[in-house]
Amino acid sequence: MRAINEAHIAEPGLAVVEIAAADTATALAVQAVLAGQWATAMADRTHREPGEPGVRLTCYLDVRQEPDS
Repeated sequence: MRAINEAHIAEPGLAVVEIAAADTATALAVQAVLAGQWATAMADRTHREPGEPGVRLTCYLDVRQEPDS
């Protein structure tokens, strides 16, 4: 997992979510479900960690806000 920037969790209601999935389509689908519930800074691509299976995607949530607000 990448280092978490303190600004992304500076106050209650902010979260960093790392999604691990078998493929990019699955990771993006999970991110879309999260974005339907909370304001989300969407990632547009996944990354692979050397020596680890599947792909990872990191997104940032603000659970204090409704989506698209």
